[in-house]
Amino acid sequence: MMKDKKYYYSEIFNSIQGEGTYAGVHTLWLRYFLCNLQCDGFGQIDPTNSETYELPYADFDAMSVNRVEDLPVWSKGCDSSYTWSKKFKHLMGQATPQTIATKIIEANKNLHNPSGLFLHPVSNQRSHMCFTGGEPLMPHAQKCSIDILQYFVNSKNTPGSVTFETNGTQKLTEEFKYWWKIPNDDLEQLDKTRNFELFFSLSPKLWTVAGEKREKAIQPEIVAEYRELSSRGHLKFVLGSEQRQWDELDEVIKLFRAEGVDYPVFIMPVGAREEEQTATAGEVAKMAFDRGYNVSGRMHVYLFGNAIGT
Repeated sequence: MMKDKKYYYSEIFNSIQGEGTYAGVHTLWLRYFLCNLQCDGFGQIDPTNSETYELPYADFDAMSVNRVEDLPVWSKGCDSSYTWSKKFKHLMGQATPQTIATKIIEANKNLHNPSGLFLHPVSNQRSHMCFTGGEPLMPHAQKCSIDILQYFVNSKNTPGSVTFETNGTQKLTEEFKYWWKIPNDDLEQLDKTRNFELFFSLSPKLWTVAGEKREKAIQPEIVAEYRELSSRGHLKFVLGSEQRQWDELDEVIKLFRAEGVDYPVFIMPVGAREEEQTATAGEVAKMAFDRGYNVSGRMHVYLFGNAIGT
């Protein structure tokens, strides 16, 4: 039965949102396994020349660790390569949406919130839920996510906002769109506790930064579909200080604006680890706000260091 289908995931954890619009907001996380991009160009001397790449994850002995949390944070290539490289699949969890949902609630329990409620009994503030990856809008993940959210609705324990941290290349399934836009004649089927927003955190990957070719990584027509479904979201680009990266950014933003994607833009200094981020952070930040863009750091790295599961 479909409800018994199991899905691979790499992490379930309890932290804050460290980037962009909701930085600092308490958030529960589900990180899916699998992605359609690899982003091996991050941190490389020349992201556009794969012959010069150094890829520490490729040389790492995946069988030397038993938990995702014990993996290092690599300075080059995708900072979450363990979420799509098959060599790490043995470290992944696999469970039904209901089981995953209960694990998320368990992760939210503590002395001050013994029931793991999104609406915290002390602060009376509602925590957020974030689906990330990997790529959380691959078709299988869309299905799993709405089943998890429906479980929260049925349990009358719902987040204040739901974020999908996506690369913006995946078309939305009809089932996903229907769940978020239930027609008026079906409103009786909608539990009134489902009053949370849908937020798209879009991180399109630039050729001059991530080494992903534009025809694969930049899909304004698809992102326009996200904007049609929800007015809440942002575009978040990772950049360094090279002029060619900013030239590409200008071109790409024009493509998104031409498709009606009017989400605000955040610029985040390149670097998976604190030491790489701080090397150029001030320079990149100034280049961003001189152009009128928002700036995002990685607050979770500042608070918890170079650690997975934060």
